[in-house]
Amino acid sequence: MLAIRVAAEPGAPGAVVLPVLIVDGEPGLPPIAYDLPDEARAEAAELLGDLDGEAGATRLLRRPLREPGQLLLSHAGSGDEAGWRAAGAAASRAFADEMSITVAMPLDVSVDAVRGLAEGLWLAAYRFSLSDEPAPERAVTVVVEQPERYADALAAARAVADATRLARDLTNTPSSLKNPAWFAEQVSAAAEGHAGLTLSVREPEQLAAEGFGGILAVGAGSASPPRLLELSWRPAGARTHVVLVGKGITFDTGGISIKPVDAMKLMRKDMGGAASVVAATVGAAALDLPVRVTALAPLAENLLSGSAFRPGDVVRHYGGLTSETTNSDAEGRLVLADALAYAVERLAPDLLVDFATLTGANAVALGKRTAALYSENDDLAAVFIGAAEEAGERAWRMPLPSDYVEYLGSEVADLFSAPDRGAGSVVAALYLREFVGDRRDRWVHLDMSAPSWSESADGVLPKGATGWGVRALLRWLAALPPSDALDGGQ
Repeated sequence: MLAIRVAAEPGAPGAVVLPVLIVDGEPGLPPIAYDLPDEARAEAAELLGDLDGEAGATRLLRRPLREPGQLLLSHAGSGDEAGWRAAGAAASRAFADEMSITVAMPLDVSVDAVRGLAEGLWLAAYRFSLSDEPAPERAVTVVVEQPERYADALAAARAVADATRLARDLTNTPSSLKNPAWFAEQVSAAAEGHAGLTLSVREPEQLAAEGFGGILAVGAGSASPPRLLELSWRPAGARTHVVLVGKGITFDTGGISIKPVDAMKLMRKDMGGAASVVAATVGAAALDLPVRVTALAPLAENLLSGSAFRPGDVVRHYGGLTSETTNSDAEGRLVLADALAYAVERLAPDLLVDFATLTGANAVALGKRTAALYSENDDLAAVFIGAAEEAGERAWRMPLPSDYVEYLGSEVADLFSAPDRGAGSVVAALYLREFVGDRRDRWVHLDMSAPSWSESADGVLPKGATGWGVRALLRWLAALPPSDALDGGQ
């Protein structure tokens, strides 16, 4: 655990972080709100020439038997929020074993700088553990001239980091513990601490009565029944309603279209979309954002058994559309289809966003750090991508070509669920678009399978689940105008 406070006085001496900023094209040590001995500052200045020029680069100076005993130069780039986030993450990793750290901030540093620094510190400090024993608490003191000026920025950084941690924990948990019922219990516990959050859970009987055929089909092969979670944040006076839908496959064997073992090992992460949307909704409540948010998490285990659905089966979704299930390993779109159709018919959102660890094609096209974004609305796509960039996450807009729609044609149903004709991520998005009705121009689909998981610790990302999209969603939600001021879906 990491406790961060903003104060005018340093914490226990020992490990001190000195920020480095680009000034007139060269790295330099700015005047700081900390009484650093002259010889220590001179020693630190001598290291500047050895410091890489990118934000997040560090150099450590050990000073045995002197105070402070360790000085870390942490590069904040040009001093924008992203640079400070990188500097905070680098300091968190460099001093991972130190119980007390002091960060000496520049004089009159901006509010955004403190928020970025704190986010970086918290995000990089994340560790997943199944142990019930609490981790030792580490203390970070951020030294500034006027601490009260930065209280709101620190609280916002904490809310974002906590929401990201929730998504990471949900995703990292092994599927021997995690099933649809467990996921619902965790979300219920997370929601309890926030007034204004309400949770409803549809169990199999209600799903059957209301016609959620996609969720029921995917969950039919498992002894752990499916669920549909609906988590709502409804602040007084909210004039915009956003529905977030997240794919929640708590483990994916591929069903009868079974995956190879290597492709199955990390399928505990196949509910990363559901984790991100529920965590972002909890974060919206923590930040008291003035926008109504509803998160829908269709949850199922896609297992192989005598009751599992088969390639060639026809599924009737919520609202009546039918799908010929050409591949039981393309199950995520079946549960999303139900939730999207329900959102449009019953919730009438101003804006509709879905998150899904949907296709490997996403990684082929864009690599491991960038999500594929689909939308028919130019402004909406641009604003969301911009919010993601500000938050330190990346998305790239992909096309929705009309001539590919014919790939979805089926002789026995309204749609093929997964036609095998290439362009996997694009065709999956076109399939989902069939379920958003009159919200096509207010809909965004994020295929975020690749960036939901990191193979190594790097910057703010831990090894394992990244919680991708929580920060982007919260940044985007915070900037939304009222629904009557939305122009083309922004």
